[in-house]
Amino acid sequence: MTEHVEAVVAGGGPAGAVAALVLARAGRRVLLVDRCTGESATSAFKVGETLPPAARPLLHDLGLWPAFAADAHLRCPGTCASWGSETLHGRSHLYDPHGHGWHLDRSRFDTFLRDAAVAAGARLREADVVSRYVTDAGERRLVVREQGRLKEVSCDWVVDATGRRAVIGRRLAHRSRQDRLVAVFALFSRRLPGQASDDSELRTLVEAAPNGWWYTARVPAGRVVAHLTDVDLTDTVLRTAEGFLGEVARTRHIRARVDGYDPAHAPPPRWTAAHGLRLSPPAGPGWLATGDAAVAFDPLSSQGILTALHTGARAGATVDRCLAGETDSLAAYGAFLDRIANAYQHNRTEAYRQEQRWRRHAFWRRRQRWA
Repeated sequence: MTEHVEAVVAGGGPAGAVAALVLARAGRRVLLVDRCTGESATSAFKVGETLPPAARPLLHDLGLWPAFAADAHLRCPGTCASWGSETLHGRSHLYDPHGHGWHLDRSRFDTFLRDAAVAAGARLREADVVSRYVTDAGERRLVVREQGRLKEVSCDWVVDATGRRAVIGRRLAHRSRQDRLVAVFALFSRRLPGQASDDSELRTLVEAAPNGWWYTARVPAGRVVAHLTDVDLTDTVLRTAEGFLGEVARTRHIRARVDGYDPAHAPPPRWTAAHGLRLSPPAGPGWLATGDAAVAFDPLSSQGILTALHTGARAGATVDRCLAGETDSLAAYGAFLDRIANAYQHNRTEAYRQEQRWRRHAFWRRRQRWA
């Protein structure tokens, strides 16, 4: 017999876990399906690690603040950037009403959120959603792959929290891709012999370059360094540890933050999509998208995880209201995402407009067209 629940949340990242948490606390029968539930705090580093101070009141509202505050995530006191000039300009969180931000251990943070959803009553299933369809009676069914076998799950509502893959949303709505941005990143974790054992600089550093931009941040596992550029502009040297280190050496400020780390233990760089993305519409009868599946941001915004938490909480509340018969709440959810996406678009345009040194280079020329 096909299992039936009120809601299935596909994807167990921050957006999906929070959506499941909200639904479970509302008393709904919710199944959280995640293909990465076996990830532990000691597993491979996961990029996307900055949580801004504005997350504090949301974590309070979700009842997660005490446990989060007791965890070992690093404090982030602010950002400094070489953007628009070679000089570093700082922005401190000292006067932020919410205090400082955090450099997260993402694997541990994601596990923390999933555990909170389970503690609230959500059921966690280690599987991957592969398709969705609607029966003649309007019943939603998901096909999931669990331990190599395909199984069906029946539900009233589906929340797509599968990130940029948008496994469900891409079949039901239009995805507009903003650019071709990718992130090439590496985690440096071993210090050189004789160097200080601790890297005490906790501010995020951003540095613009002719073919893109760089950032580095101290994280619990070491120091992450990432280069952001368009996929068609990437240099093949970035595919090896030696080539990546060579490109780091050509920077002005980033290289200073890596001093003291042992280049002999530099890992091969990893690649991940970083392009902006928007799903339109983000919801329809029996389904809605949240997090990166609905609207994904350029990492320059440092708002990705915060937006995932906000949209996940709103998605859970929206599905709960729809299950109670308040179907007009879908329109309010769409308007909520529109406000977020429009504010992001304005801020992104303004940020890239501030860098004029390489406006004739392809990466920057493309972004000046938005102004």
